[in-house]
Amino acid sequence: MSRTVVDDLGTAVTVPDVCRRVVSLVPSITESIAETDRDALVGATQWCEFPADLDVTRVRGTKNPDWKAIVALRPDLVVVNQEENREIDVRRLRDAGVPVWVTRIESVDDALASLSRMFTDALGWPVPEWLGQAELAWQAPAELDGPLVAAVIWRNPWMVVGRDTFSGDVLERLGCVNAFADADSRYPTVEDGTLDALGLDVVLLPSEPYRFTDGDGPDAFSRTPTALFDGRLLTWYGPTLLRARRELVAAIATAIGTADRPSD
Repeated sequence: MSRTVVDDLGTAVTVPDVCRRVVSLVPSITESIAETDRDALVGATQWCEFPADLDVTRVRGTKNPDWKAIVALRPDLVVVNQEENREIDVRRLRDAGVPVWVTRIESVDDALASLSRMFTDALGWPVPEWLGQAELAWQAPAELDGPLVAAVIWRNPWMVVGRDTFSGDVLERLGCVNAFADADSRYPTVEDGTLDALGLDVVLLPSEPYRFTDGDGPDAFSRTPTALFDGRLLTWYGPTLLRARRELVAAIATAIGTADRPSD
């Protein structure tokens, strides 16, 4: 039996009553599906690195998926994201007769609602327990007292989290003030030295999409403390949501606290 459901962009998608062969082209969603029913996942991108022991067919990257390989897997459903994947690849798959479910996520609330709909409407599965726990975790009040921050996502050129983004909403819910929340674009570019001159309380340097490390990132800031951390905490909206709040607050508070200590 099949049924017709509507994805986050309002497109009708015809799927089986219960999807048993799923391809994910979004690392965060791959983790979400694997955490819930690993046996149903038959394909994922090369960037889908979690869970670390995931053994499925790899179908290249998020921006250049091997759509012919995907078709050959005979999936009940392919799951993509409006921001991470390309419309042309969605069109190619649909033209080949493959059902594609597009998610749109620009906030924590979007993530929780979109994932819930993906599981129940698209996949025909019950809402997983971890998703309910994540929803409870993000209902808590903000824990930080308004530190002014910038979250950097790229270097050369420097790019930061701007308006209308999932990451920006995460920061706001923690109690941070994003210095670029009112930027003209979602991921604005800033000139070298600009961030260090803004009087920020902390610059956030995640490990993805640019892999900031002890030797690549903090070296650019002589006035502003920096916080290095697992980038999934800020950008992923699957099971990582369960620990993201606690670990991000700890990383930011530690960076600010270290900066406030008197020098020896």
